[in-house]
Amino acid sequence: MTSQFVKFSFFKFTTQWHAIDEGERQVARKDFETTVNSWTAGEGRILRPYTLTGIRPDADLMLWQVAPCLEDHHELGRSLRKSLAGQFYEEPHGYLAITKRSVYVDRHRHEGQEGSRLEVVPGKGKYLFVYPFVKTRSWYRLPAEERQRAMDEHIRIGHKYPGVRINTTYSFGLDDQEFVVAFEGDDPVEFVDLVMELRGSEASAYTERDTPIFTGISVSLSEALDAI
Repeated sequence: MTSQFVKFSFFKFTTQWHAIDEGERQVARKDFETTVNSWTAGEGRILRPYTLTGIRPDADLMLWQVAPCLEDHHELGRSLRKSLAGQFYEEPHGYLAITKRSVYVDRHRHEGQEGSRLEVVPGKGKYLFVYPFVKTRSWYRLPAEERQRAMDEHIRIGHKYPGVRINTTYSFGLDDQEFVVAFEGDDPVEFVDLVMELRGSEASAYTERDTPIFTGISVSLSEALDAI
């Protein structure tokens, strides 16, 4: 299987959206939803919506998009912009990446091992925690065995939190970040505990940037749009 192209799109609806009457908003919501459903009918395309309303002030809606090629994401972005809702939202954030097999997982193989697969299957948790990630240049200058040792510790810590599923995608040269990391889970407290423990790991010392962080709640697209 070849790599998938993964996009995390964020939408913030403007004050003009709230200035139109509810009937117009309902028609625009339906058109937005129809546009998304038409896109997901394409082969190999997956989309999962998450609401950020009341959670982050700079975004109302997050779409986790998976597709076979880059042009698929262009198609969706263009179609949504041309929809009835297209004039009423901004896109304050967006992260593009591909799936790629990790070089660090061979010693930690198990069914569904993160990093060993080229296929992302999103939507396995009530919550999604997403952030762009950049390592320091000094990380890449370390000998391979030192990087492996640090990542062995990182992976062992992750295995202590089985309720959190990690999806790491790669952005080198495609976007500003090096990775996009998406954690799925049903318990935000477990995720906080995982991140706190990872902060003390050797690999964490080589983190240059891992913000902004987005917390989304998995809902239907109609529910996410109704909340806006």
